[in-house]
Amino acid sequence: MAKRGVGFRSLAEAIDTTTPGGRLVFHIFGALGQFERDLIQERTRAGLVAAAARGRKGGREPAITEDRLRRAREHIAKGLNVREAAMRVRVGKTALYGALKAEPS
Repeated sequence: MAKRGVGFRSLAEAIDTTTPGGRLVFHIFGALGQFERDLIQERTRAGLVAAAARGRKGGREPAITEDRLRRAREHIAKGLNVREAAMRVRVGKTALYGALKAEPS
């Protein structure tokens, strides 16, 4: 960017990337931001590992329980289509399609 004469000058802060001092401050802020991002990633990974060690896993609870899946299969066996069966057991049709595909008949 410097080759093209492009710089950043903040009116509110004392940052002017067209000067050596301004470039230094800009790079320091960037490095601090990257450092903080890396720390957040590290803490998140450590938290997920600790949660997994306690038997916890992330994500939502499945919308389709074994009972709902069984009842949906019964409705489908009686001639209802997947959309109608999903409405009867009160789950989304996309979730029901996914559960039907994942579970062997």
